[in-house]
Amino acid sequence: MATTQNPNTSELSKLRKEMGLLDVVLFNIAAVLGPRWIARAAHSGQSSISLWIFAAVFFFVPSALVIAELSTRFPAEGGLYVWTKDAFGDFHGFLAGWCYWVYSLLYFPGLLMASMAMSVYIGGPKYAALADNKWYLIPASIGLLAVAAGLNLVGLNIGKWLQNAGGVGTYIPLVMIAGLGAYVAMHHGSVTQFSWHEMVPSFSLDTLNFWSSIAFAFTGMELICMMSEEVREPRRTFPRSIYISGTMIVAIYILGTMAVLAMVPADKVNTQNGVFQAIGVGSEAVHIAWFGVLAALLVTAGNAGGVGSTVAGVARVPFVAGIDRYLPPAFGKLHPKWRTPYVAIIVQAVLSALILIVSNLHEKIAGAYEILINATLIIYFVPFLYMFAAVIRLAYKGSRESEQDTALIPGGKFGVWVAGLLGFVITFVSIVLAFIPSKDVTNKMAYEVQIILGTIGAIVIGFLLYWNGARKKKDTAAS
Repeated sequence: MATTQNPNTSELSKLRKEMGLLDVVLFNIAAVLGPRWIARAAHSGQSSISLWIFAAVFFFVPSALVIAELSTRFPAEGGLYVWTKDAFGDFHGFLAGWCYWVYSLLYFPGLLMASMAMSVYIGGPKYAALADNKWYLIPASIGLLAVAAGLNLVGLNIGKWLQNAGGVGTYIPLVMIAGLGAYVAMHHGSVTQFSWHEMVPSFSLDTLNFWSSIAFAFTGMELICMMSEEVREPRRTFPRSIYISGTMIVAIYILGTMAVLAMVPADKVNTQNGVFQAIGVGSEAVHIAWFGVLAALLVTAGNAGGVGSTVAGVARVPFVAGIDRYLPPAFGKLHPKWRTPYVAIIVQAVLSALILIVSNLHEKIAGAYEILINATLIIYFVPFLYMFAAVIRLAYKGSRESEQDTALIPGGKFGVWVAGLLGFVITFVSIVLAFIPSKDVTNKMAYEVQIILGTIGAIVIGFLLYWNGARKKKDTAAS
């Protein structure tokens, strides 16, 4: 947290506690669960089913345990930024927070493009071609971003309903497609012949690249922890919400992927809107055209909630960094009426819109989408490395076992080491594999250059901002 000499720390006390248990559960679902990950999994074939299970056991479970412990031992606005700062100092805290914020700038364009690609099914299969039309996707994506940012700008008392609608709107359609897939498979036969042999992952470049996306699909639980000062009873609410929403998410990822594969061959699945592609096929087979339209409406709302939850959570990082004076102090200001970090939200939305436009200038949609996804998860996983290391370091800070109302990792410090190391190794491997381009990227050399230079550039900019902020703080203290 910021020092007591900082006059802006009073801004934290002005935040409103608007989020209860149900709000947080739905927020988690909106932040983590994504139909586009099911589409990408189905496109990779049956082997993705075993990858879902592997990622759930060796990455999602350790992540949930680590986040539950850190969020209840250190419930502070800024979440991961504060945990890293407490464990390793201000520079590392800022770098972790900076990478997390930069991730959101890259994440929004990919999420927005996928969301708008899915929304075309509201009009039925005849509008499916719009999913690959830049002149539709780009303006529609910017419009959705503006709505999500605007609602969160007004405040969580309004914005949380977008996130709540997002959680419901994301989960229900995936339950619908799971049921539709099961019905089609039983009455019309599955187009995919499921077998244990085919579910064993191969070690092709496409499979290795996809592993990073599988791991990324299970992230987002840490997002609500950025808003600890705005959650009622965070020490009780966080662990309960993590376990409830986590179980729901793992189950629907696996069932949803199997449902898509039952209705559409893997090589025909569109990586952005494959869920609705499958719903369209299944609806036609059982003669219920309205089914796809209803699902498209719900998922469009769900994706809007996903954008809204990310806007809400990530904006708190530059807000706290602004309070700490490592970013311009304006980032640490709350809106006088709505009590939201309005500068961070506005800057975030504007930069994301610019990145969305630039990333589509010279790439076809699938390739641009692939670049955004992989650039996003490389930057995003850097703070995760810090988080898994921080839980080990902070286990030796204070009297961990005697603290009240905390959700500690089972097994004492040994359990902390197991969860922390397991999460750290899986995260590191995911970063390495994300540098492998998939078959959807047309210019693989340009892909490598963009990913490498983009990652290095983001970290260098963060270092320069920290150095400048630290120098100004030192000069202020000296004077």
